[in-house]
Amino acid sequence: MRPMLDDIELPQVQEILTHHVRRLAEHKPPGMAGSLLQNLGRKPGGIVVWGFALGDNARDFLETLSERFKAGAPVPFTSDIVADANLDRVVIDDLRWEEVAGKPERYAYLLTLREYIEPTAPAETSAIDAETLDEAAGLMEDMIDAIDLLPLFDTGLEQFVQPMTQFLEQLQTLSDESP
Repeated sequence: MRPMLDDIELPQVQEILTHHVRRLAEHKPPGMAGSLLQNLGRKPGGIVVWGFALGDNARDFLETLSERFKAGAPVPFTSDIVADANLDRVVIDDLRWEEVAGKPERYAYLLTLREYIEPTAPAETSAIDAETLDEAAGLMEDMIDAIDLLPLFDTGLEQFVQPMTQFLEQLQTLSDESP
């Protein structure tokens, strides 16, 4: 079975390389000789495929690959050679191709594929419980009601400006007269 990228058959594949990297964290506890290793899982696996496309359809093949690369969407990948790698869906990380000199309609291509891992949805957690949230919403409603009353309060104080001014003038006079 030839390697397939979505519905595109990869012609004349010369080599397929896979790479996997496991992430380990080393912890050195105080007062202890040696260290502990923590397995943090693995990074997404990768595949590098290179081969040749030749003939009248070679240019169409490369344009189709280029469109899939630009789309950046995950696509299925099948190959009997890397079946044990369990890389079912991949994203085209890099695509390179060049015309082979001296050979008409012959192109060398290099595909770098990265394993696509479906992102997990974030858990629905809230640091604020429903009761506290309801209380805060009630307080906000009270504040909005109070803000609506501010124009009435401002215009209601105008009647006190004249008497308060006279009162302050009397206080200043009394303070100036006292020893």
